[in-house]
Amino acid sequence: MKQFILGIIIIAGCLGGSVYAQSKKVIADKIVGQVGDKIILRSDIINAIADMKRQAQGQDNSLIPDQCQVLESQLIRKALVLQAQKDSLHVSDEEVDAALDNQIRMFIQQYGSKDILEEIAGKTVYQIKEDFKEGFREKKLADQMQSKIVDGVKITPTEVKAYFAKIPKDSLPFYESEIEVSQIVVYPKANKDVEEYVSKQMYDYKRQIEAGTKKIDQLAKLYSEDPAVKENGGQYTLNRNDKNSWDPTFLSAAFRLKEGQVSPVIKSKFGLHIIQMISRSGDEAVVKHILRIPPVSDDEINEAKHKLDTVRQKIISGSMSFGAAVSKYSDDENSKFNAGAAASQRDGSTFVNIDQLDKDMIKPISVLKPGEYSQPQVYTDERNRKVVRLIYLKNRTEPHRENLKEDYNRIAQRAQEEKRSSVLEKWFKEHIPTYYVQIDKEFGSCAGLDEWRNAAENAAKARN
Repeated sequence: MKQFILGIIIIAGCLGGSVYAQSKKVIADKIVGQVGDKIILRSDIINAIADMKRQAQGQDNSLIPDQCQVLESQLIRKALVLQAQKDSLHVSDEEVDAALDNQIRMFIQQYGSKDILEEIAGKTVYQIKEDFKEGFREKKLADQMQSKIVDGVKITPTEVKAYFAKIPKDSLPFYESEIEVSQIVVYPKANKDVEEYVSKQMYDYKRQIEAGTKKIDQLAKLYSEDPAVKENGGQYTLNRNDKNSWDPTFLSAAFRLKEGQVSPVIKSKFGLHIIQMISRSGDEAVVKHILRIPPVSDDEINEAKHKLDTVRQKIISGSMSFGAAVSKYSDDENSKFNAGAAASQRDGSTFVNIDQLDKDMIKPISVLKPGEYSQPQVYTDERNRKVVRLIYLKNRTEPHRENLKEDYNRIAQRAQEEKRSSVLEKWFKEHIPTYYVQIDKEFGSCAGLDEWRNAAENAAKARN
């Protein structure tokens, strides 16, 4: 019973197999594992591995678990579900439906459209949801039970030091120079005359589409400032309930349209849009849009710079903290609620490598010392908008071998994960003997299943 955290991660990828795998006929199926009244089919194992292989296509160094590891993860999940039911943990139908809707949206994005998804699966979206429903419910119950077991696990400084002392010195990771950096971002707003001028141009696009002289995807490729337009021609698949992924004004305007209808010009946080409804089925819709970003003049940019210069003076004088300034003034929703900090793409920590920063930040960072603030900087973001920001360099590390002084949070996180894994391992050792367990002889050579097999043998002896 090793690597329980890894085992639970594998569970997340074993959620009923892939849509593609489900569309294939299984020549022969059988029960290969059982915990209590929860069975595991051979097709569950095969489909899960096929799904993970498909998801790993094009990714270097992807580790695909073997059949033994997937069976172990399924046994773990079944045991957690049984205990969750015994402890009266509950997952509502609304939670399951929301998770299913998110998964279906991911499938539609992967395959391009709902029609293609249904063609590949050989089933309607409704049937796919029904096939996945029990797997999603089990996963959520297993997650709840795992949280109940490990969420109270805390780590003390003494335990962190003891964990670090056990690591061989030649196994300690080496870190290149890293920085902690935060920013306050302001988007200069175009004046009303410019906005009205762009809006009139977009109404002209709308008239051309409605008259049939131009198609919206033709105009999108010519005029849209959506960065994805070259790949998708301005087309997106929406779900009415996916309010976290879409601007609410855009989403609301789209679902007010009938098929073929073109919206008036609407204003979102990204700019001005016209939207055409291509097709709709319930809460799912395929739309095409054109995005225009009204240009800002030097006056609006200078106004934003002046605003941030004033904010900078307040921070330096001590009348306002940087975190409070981010909360009050920053327009960047991605960092507004974490004090403007950049996060590492590797482990989510606030220490980042220089190469993880946008190229426009590197130069101002290079002349700052830890604790200093840049002058307001103008740059162009990934959506081709003129942006003004204030940069705060909190810390800079030199290249170093991992140590407690500079890397305590990282070490503490790993130590806590190890402690949680130990708690899970102890919990399973105590509970596996209490379950009815059956494992098919086909998996008799799986070394990681020894404790499960022992429980199965005890269950067989009890039956006899």
